[in-house]
Amino acid sequence: MPTIGAVRSESTGGGSTAQKRRSISGGPISPPSPVKWKSPRRSVNGSPNTPSKEIEKRLYEPPRKNLSETFVQKSKWNPRDSKQMNAVKEALHVSTVPSAVVCREEEQNRVMNFCKACIEHGKSGSLYVCGCPGTGKSLSMEKVRQALVHWAGQAGFQPPDLLSISCTSLTNNSDIFGKVYQILEKHELRKKNNSSISPLQHLRNIYSKKQQSTGMKMMLIIADELDYLIARDRTVLHDLFMLTTLPFSSCILIGVSNAIDLADRFLPKLQSLNCKPMIVTYRAYSKDQILKILQQRLMALPFAVFQPQALELCARKVAAASGDMRKTLSVCRSVIEILEAELRESINSLDLLSSEKRAFDQQSLPTLDSLKNQEIDIVRVDHMATALSKTFRSPTVDTIQSLPQHQQIILCSAVRLFRAGRKDTTIGELNKSYVDICKSVVVPPIGILEISSMCRVLSDHGLLKLGQARDDKLKRVTLKVDEADIAFALQGIRFFRNCLLQ
Repeated sequence: MPTIGAVRSESTGGGSTAQKRRSISGGPISPPSPVKWKSPRRSVNGSPNTPSKEIEKRLYEPPRKNLSETFVQKSKWNPRDSKQMNAVKEALHVSTVPSAVVCREEEQNRVMNFCKACIEHGKSGSLYVCGCPGTGKSLSMEKVRQALVHWAGQAGFQPPDLLSISCTSLTNNSDIFGKVYQILEKHELRKKNNSSISPLQHLRNIYSKKQQSTGMKMMLIIADELDYLIARDRTVLHDLFMLTTLPFSSCILIGVSNAIDLADRFLPKLQSLNCKPMIVTYRAYSKDQILKILQQRLMALPFAVFQPQALELCARKVAAASGDMRKTLSVCRSVIEILEAELRESINSLDLLSSEKRAFDQQSLPTLDSLKNQEIDIVRVDHMATALSKTFRSPTVDTIQSLPQHQQIILCSAVRLFRAGRKDTTIGELNKSYVDICKSVVVPPIGILEISSMCRVLSDHGLLKLGQARDDKLKRVTLKVDEADIAFALQGIRFFRNCLLQ
């Protein structure tokens, strides 16, 4: 019966074993067996036909670096340097515009291609951009505006007139038409300006008949915070989109809003008016996307500020709560403030020990030196955990987590209603949303009287605000806490997590 070694030598080629034995005993050495080339995926050499230069390139080509590795390769950060500290704060500030908008390339391309098609064909059009707060909508539109002007100049088209306006800055909703008309007045279109006619009627007259002047260009209108028009006057919203349907209109309208279901609520009306917009939705940022955006902002700094694990913890927590990039930057600025406080505390401790240095003997002096050597040169995971706890863990979160189940369902129903851009609702409408959630999970709902009573309890906790009305169903309900606090408090329960994601 062959031994294990014999079987192994036979399977791998007994010639090599015999060769070793003969070489030891002084006998003749047989010629070596031919080299067996491995698969290119398993071997650097690849195959016998691989050129030597290619093999050398593979052997000496440095490995590609991941984005997270750049933090390790950078020099240490000195938080005591005021210039470096200010550079970090500026990089993490919301108002700091990055050189490029990452993780939104697909959405930007859709908007850009839409605007290009309108300019190339000389036709008007409307587009609706929606998404949760802090998902990069306004920043993307600014980049699209700049890129469109640059493209038009290179492609030989006349650059469009530009109007970027936030609807929150309007005293009256109809003022937006006056802003549009002011741009048209720069051309030869104001031959007979009748002050008794409203700017909207002027625009309708201009876009309803062919203009003799060739000075009129395409106009790009970016209306941000469009949901404010809904809350005040819906007819203004309809009239604004209808400008793009007039026969000689030159408007490219882009409406930006936090109300995701705006198109669903008003799409039938807009479709009946022949002004159905194209829709581009910005989803909440994922953990990987938040991490990539943070890394992009910090790449410009010549030193490492955060441990990669600290950044990953921040991205994971914010993505689970809301996916809001502005909230992420707020957490990062908060952790810098925590680091500054720790640095001041360490400096005060060193000053105290230095003042009492004479009271120490020679054996205790190394303790002072060791304290001086303890440099705070990076944001650690414990720093980030403290900042996240201050941001998301609050008395409000503790209160929500201690509520009975049905009161938590009521808050979840309110979040789903107000996420659509609404500022308030009635107890009757809140009860309908509450019943729908209960039915989806086969939980017996309570009656409308109990709902009204629980709303009063939530109002006493400072979570809801109740208005006055004779009928309980008609009482207005307003959410007094941030939606992110409710999402963070209930994210540990799968039922509520799924409800809030819908």
